[in-house]
Amino acid sequence: MIANTPQPPYYAVIFTSLKTPDDQGYNEMAKKMASLAAQQPGYLGHESARDGVGITVSYWRSMEDIRNWKQVSDHLAAQQLGIKQWYSAYKTRICLVERDYGFEKQG
Repeated sequence: MIANTPQPPYYAVIFTSLKTPDDQGYNEMAKKMASLAAQQPGYLGHESARDGVGITVSYWRSMEDIRNWKQVSDHLAAQQLGIKQWYSAYKTRICLVERDYGFEKQG
């Protein structure tokens, strides 16, 4: 699904990753983190895809909300597991969304 974000401005965190062959427990943790993120103040939604390269974009009301999410203890533990076990490489980018537009076919 495409996240239903408010009118800009808001922030996007783009997390791009390459996984290692040992991804035992990864899918369960990804679901847990998506659920946990959705409970955080300032969370606006997310979109995710994986076909070799994984890309998850989460949307946030403010930089403070992003900083707070990064420090949630379960999220910190997941980050460490990702570095130790699941990712061969990753990159995080944080952007201010100044404009958005789209299209949705009805019926």
